[in-house]
Amino acid sequence: MASGCGAQSRNGTGIIDSGDVRCGTTAWCIAMQPIPRKLTIHQKAVLIQVLLAFPGQEVGVYYCASASDAPGYAQDFLTIFKAIGWKVNEEATSESLSDEFTGLAFVATGPDSLPPVAEALRDVLRIYEIEVGTLYHPSCNMRSSGFILSVGPPASSNFERNRAS
Repeated sequence: MASGCGAQSRNGTGIIDSGDVRCGTTAWCIAMQPIPRKLTIHQKAVLIQVLLAFPGQEVGVYYCASASDAPGYAQDFLTIFKAIGWKVNEEATSESLSDEFTGLAFVATGPDSLPPVAEALRDVLRIYEIEVGTLYHPSCNMRSSGFILSVGPPASSNFERNRAS
């Protein structure tokens, strides 16, 4: 007796032992694959319009190398920041932060140290139900007027909301 994803029942009861499940290319199995996070063209356009009000900013962008979609999601933000002429420090990966958060996070030296531009970015992303946390990292070496955006692994509860439709 065959069941979804190529699974077979050995005992004839219709109950499939977990060791028997082999996921192939059926629609059900494909639907279960996570969709990489990315910003839509509309989201990028809105972010650009809002962030243009803050010229000459300095920003660092980190991503967690163990999250398969993090480099592409980080690139979405890098593209926006570069398009508006900001000074971008592309740190690429930061494994030291990867276990501390999921989703997006600002890295700050302490409470109340985020500049207004980071707050504006957070507010715009909230419109799209994309939350940005804040990590306090005393050794963060960003200028007081700049900020670091770090892309961690997707948060399971927010993953579907953060992906582009």
